[in-house]
Amino acid sequence: MNIVVCIKQVPDTAEVKINPETNTLIRDGVENIMNPFDRQALETALILKDTSGAKVTVVSMGPPQATDILKEAIAMGADDAVLISDRALAGSDTLATSVALAAAVRKVGECDLVLCGKQAIDGDTAQVGPEMAEHLGIPQVTGALKVVLGADGRLLVDRENESSSQTLAVTLPAVVTVTKSEKEPRFASIKGKMKARKAEIPVMGAVELEIDPKVIGLSGSPTKVLKIFTPSVPQIESEIINEEDTDKAVDMLIEKLVQAKIITH
Repeated sequence: MNIVVCIKQVPDTAEVKINPETNTLIRDGVENIMNPFDRQALETALILKDTSGAKVTVVSMGPPQATDILKEAIAMGADDAVLISDRALAGSDTLATSVALAAAVRKVGECDLVLCGKQAIDGDTAQVGPEMAEHLGIPQVTGALKVVLGADGRLLVDRENESSSQTLAVTLPAVVTVTKSEKEPRFASIKGKMKARKAEIPVMGAVELEIDPKVIGLSGSPTKVLKIFTPSVPQIESEIINEEDTDKAVDMLIEKLVQAKIITH
């Protein structure tokens, strides 16, 4: 079983700031990390590797420094890695990104399963995985919580719904986006770190992927981000009722809510 896991390097959202003049993210000095949902997808792939003997290849699209998360993935247990990096890809929206990633999956060779995080924390669109499935012409399942290989060769996927969960059986090859892995993502082993340190990550661009430049980058992106900003947080006055007697405290609270015309008698 051959698995491709798509991972993305994203800024740590706890440290993200926005330039008020350009309305763009300030990335200087901000730590880059592996997208948390992609880490869950990688762990899902590694569980399948442990149970079914799968080969796991990780693919990332980004600048040269994205090799950091690819090597991190190898240290965790992935077998191979590929970086998609090309100036022609700059400015790609989710559609153009999915075109490039789908092309990379084809280049990797025979692939039974493509795993992605359900979304990236820097965009939160959840579009790339499903779009890849459409480009590849294979089934898709989104929001996976657990993925196992069934006795009949089909993939059994427990997926989340708004108020419940369901189990689907899907024929392979397929694309599955992961919300949360069955287990917490593992730590890198000493052996894995040594392998990652020696690993040479091949880089593919538009030429190697045989992609028409018109369908990637800005020219291949039908969506544009016009503005990005931090929403203003209204200042709310608060008052603490210091009354040990619960009944009195409740009466005081009700009286204040009535005065504020939030409730009526």
